[in-house]
Amino acid sequence: MRIIYREAIKPLIAKDRSQIRELYRSQRMSLAEAVVEVGQTTEYHYHKTSEEVYYILGGEGLMEIEGEKKEVSGDQAVVIPPRSKHRIHNTGDNPLRFLCLCSLAYSAEDTVLVESRGRKHEE
Repeated sequence: MRIIYREAIKPLIAKDRSQIRELYRSQRMSLAEAVVEVGQTTEYHYHKTSEEVYYILGGEGLMEIEGEKKEVSGDQAVVIPPRSKHRIHNTGDNPLRFLCLCSLAYSAEDTVLVESRGRKHEE
């Protein structure tokens, strides 16, 4: 049995500018915890082959997929098909924390930045 302790994993900054801790990785999938700080937005991007699911653990945000925007908060899941441009903006007063499940496993090479908007949300 393999038990993974979140605190034992050093966080890093992903290509989309979110802070992540990769909890598990295989060739077929990966699971990471992502954090977007108050007022911050991930870079608008897509994945060439990976399908993603975001599961919101805490905080509030505005999820955008292909121009469609919806408010998200704890205990909600968002499905992001491959090649769908997306980003998430923290609209709350606390860090936005979510699990990110990718199938195939996340890779920077599979991630394409559409435009660099910096870390601040722009309408």
